[in-house]
Amino acid sequence: MGDAFATLTLEGKGKNCLSTELMRSVIAQVGRAGGRPLLVVGSGDTFSAGLNLKEVAAADRDAMARYLGLLDEMIDALFSYAAPVAACVNGHAIAGGCVIALCADFRVAKDDPLVRIGLNEVALGLEFPPKILRVAKHRLAPPLCDRVLLEAGLYDPRTAQGFGFVDEVARDPLASARAWLETVARHPAEIYAATKHTLRAGALDLDDADRRYVESHVLPRWTAPAVKEAARAALERRSG
Repeated sequence: MGDAFATLTLEGKGKNCLSTELMRSVIAQVGRAGGRPLLVVGSGDTFSAGLNLKEVAAADRDAMARYLGLLDEMIDALFSYAAPVAACVNGHAIAGGCVIALCADFRVAKDDPLVRIGLNEVALGLEFPPKILRVAKHRLAPPLCDRVLLEAGLYDPRTAQGFGFVDEVARDPLASARAWLETVARHPAEIYAATKHTLRAGALDLDDADRRYVESHVLPRWTAPAVKEAARAALERRSG
């Protein structure tokens, strides 16, 4: 692919859990891409397998506000990136990892029935922050969006494709993602950027009411004792 393309690698501890460190890395990598077509791929055998449970378990209200604010910043950086973005979903894409994939213009998943893709926040007792809801509503058809958010299921790639989480399932998702980028990169860059901006302008914007709702409802629920206890229990199961 050479210098005409940039690769953003989701690399972190614990199957690329969505930590503060990883989100900062994503934002920095988007900035370094410099307007080139962008390939997003997970390191190893996982795309990004959801929240960093250690941070969720430990965060007080102020720390959680910073965490969710950084999540919003990362989503905006990916969703509004002017050039083509392809996500190579090479493994699990769960919760925040699934959101990263949904921000891409084209998403191709590995043809592996053991891979799981989905938004399972409701099952975890977490209310969706407004910006994540906007991403889901923009990228998924309305009846299916309602179903997958409320079911909170984690789906194999072909089922996920039927719901609209990914556009394609392939044996070699990296090759498919690169082929898509190579095709659309031939379009005039300014026109691609202008059209993408028109399609997405304002889609994720939050107003004062949204911000008040985060303060009054989302933050208290993300820092509730039951959520922290569930996060600690999940960590114990992983280490057991």
